Amino acid sequence: MKSSKVIAESTRIIIKVGSSSITGANEAQLDRIVDLAAELRSAGKEVLIVSSGAIATAAPILGLTVKSDDLPTSQALASIGQAKLMSRYEKSLARHELMPGQILLTVENLDSEITASNALRALDRLLEIGVIPIINENDSVATHEIRFGDNDQLAARVAKITQADLLILLSDIDGLYSKPPQQPDAVHIPVVPYGGDLDHVEVSGTSTGYGTGGALTKLAAAQLATAGGVGVILTATENVGDLVDGSCKHTWFEPAIKA
Repeated sequence: MKSSKVIAESTRIIIKVGSSSITGANEAQLDRIVDLAAELRSAGKEVLIVSSGAIATAAPILGLTVKSDDLPTSQALASIGQAKLMSRYEKSLARHELMPGQILLTVENLDSEITASNALRALDRLLEIGVIPIINENDSVATHEIRFGDNDQLAARVAKITQADLLILLSDIDGLYSKPPQQPDAVHIPVVPYGGDLDHVEVSGTSTGYGTGGALTKLAAAQLATAGGVGVILTATENVGDLVDGSCKHTWFEPAIKA
């Protein structure tokens, strides 16, 4: 299904973007993601952004070039970088006369019915007053044992609790392939029916720079979201400008029928 049709039929949309897509050499892509959010808002859509990038934003400030395995250092970087990251979103959204609202979540927040309900109320109210929620894992208090591990899972869970219609997973590749896309015989998969057999698909988890995940975590997130009745588009971050008109390559994961 073309992304233009899916977007046209969706009211509440989650955009998920990873660290590598908006930091370092790709820093300018944050504006393109904000431009998409503003375009969707102008079309009457409710838009939430799940954004990684706090640790990757702070690391160069402190002269770090590799990801730290030390938890307190990562927590400190997250604390510094989250403020910087929100400042970037605030500046970018101001170009469209929009403003961001920060929501930081932990695994425990969404595992608890009370705190998950509180988070949902906050998100709903932000949308009601015309604010773009910017959601991230609360890495400054997360531990190795209790955390989402990647924001693909966070985005899928947020999509479910907010009863979103569509989750857009942005990546460094333009969809799901039968095997790693750098292999010459890899075949792009345009549509994944809900409950479809994916045993023939070869995927793997990766960690690049300050980001975690890869095709494996995105596939797992897509399966989690679609099981909750949320359709998923997986495409490359560089394609955000072509999503609304449907001219970009992507993979569409069909959702389960909502009860």
